Amino acid sequence: MRTSVLKTSVLALLMSGGALIAQEDTSTSMRDYLAPEKAQRNVFEDPKGTSPAYDGVKVSVGGDFALQFQALDHSTNAPSLGNVGTTAVPNTLQVMGSDFNLPTANLDINAYLGKGIKMHLRTYLSARHHNEAWVKGGYIQVDDLDFISEGFAANIMKHARVKVGMDEINYGDYHFRRTDNAEAINNPFVGNFIMDNFSTEAFGEGYLFYNNFIGMLGVSNGKLNQTAVKGTSSNSPSVYAKIGWDKQVSTDLRVRLTGSFIQTNGLSTGGYLYSSDRAGSRYYYTLLTQNDLMGTNNYATGRFNPGFKKMKAVQINPFVKYQGLEFFGAFEHVTGNKASGMTMRPTDGDYTQLAAELLYRFGGKEQFYVGGRYNTISGKDDDVSDERKIDRFNIGGGYFMTKNILAKVEYVQQNYNDSAVWGATSALRGGEFKGLMVEATIGF
Repeated sequence: MRTSVLKTSVLALLMSGGALIAQEDTSTSMRDYLAPEKAQRNVFEDPKGTSPAYDGVKVSVGGDFALQFQALDHSTNAPSLGNVGTTAVPNTLQVMGSDFNLPTANLDINAYLGKGIKMHLRTYLSARHHNEAWVKGGYIQVDDLDFISEGFAANIMKHARVKVGMDEINYGDYHFRRTDNAEAINNPFVGNFIMDNFSTEAFGEGYLFYNNFIGMLGVSNGKLNQTAVKGTSSNSPSVYAKIGWDKQVSTDLRVRLTGSFIQTNGLSTGGYLYSSDRAGSRYYYTLLTQNDLMGTNNYATGRFNPGFKKMKAVQINPFVKYQGLEFFGAFEHVTGNKASGMTMRPTDGDYTQLAAELLYRFGGKEQFYVGGRYNTISGKDDDVSDERKIDRFNIGGGYFMTKNILAKVEYVQQNYNDSAVWGATSALRGGEFKGLMVEATIGF
């Protein structure tokens, strides 16, 4: 583990030295092309425009750092006793205090490999779920075909893009605003959605940009961990698509509306859409008992995964920004099947997620903001009569000290309905956590 971290650190130092040389001759437009998410807010897909001229490989090394101070309390209506084997043991909640969480860090390498050809690679240097450095994923984005011959298919590529890699798939708009381990500068709040729709898979995507409209069709192999070995369960690709409209209507008004769809297939593939984030949740140790504090799923506290293998999901995302007032919303509905041995039941359940963020940005450079978010999921599995329901409310604000440094504070409260569907002795039954979160993050 130490060897891996050392190698990654040495690589970062070598590449950063090269980046300093490269960036002396690199314009701001080149930097923005390589990593626009670091240069401006409310960027979703990379903007489609004229590619920078190519006069040799350009490399940009960036990073993200995040640290939280957590002061959360939790409570539950679950019975006070549980069982370990045949022995009854106390099933009390872990006592929570107020202190700092584990800092997280990312290393980003972006390279310009040809006219309109961008490569991105992200490494998690420190994460809640992994204490070693490891590659999260990467991709190549092609906006021009000049590498075939100058001007090849220029009229088509003026509106088209191809993106391939092993990285997060473009389902929905929220993954552009969520916290990705240490990259928290695009998230106005501290935590991600309750059903965190984010997955890293081997994929290929084709894009079309025309008159403020965007269309995307993608296919992935549905796997988080890659192997050519075929198991006893079926492996099938996942198919997903997005269509939308995004326009700066006037100087003061921007409107965006997109709809996304994904269908996953197979018993051993496709089940990662709500469980693929291996970095971990921001709300540490909430509603964990003393018995499961070191459990394998404790990194996902505060989240919900419906556990589907085969599934169909739809997400609709409106975004409106008028002067300093900003609204982002999400409606998501997922229905699917769960594995039951080697068979599938016809339908195993469906869940609906709703989310709404309302912000007001102010200051000469909109460096301050205040706002709130409401997020809820509800639904049930077909083999039970009761439904699950979770509600979360956030209210807070932030201050961009520079465009790369953000400090934010929030009050969060999350509630689970009091139903036996969570499990007879689960701490989630009637569970609640609430309190204060403070986060500082740097992205460059």
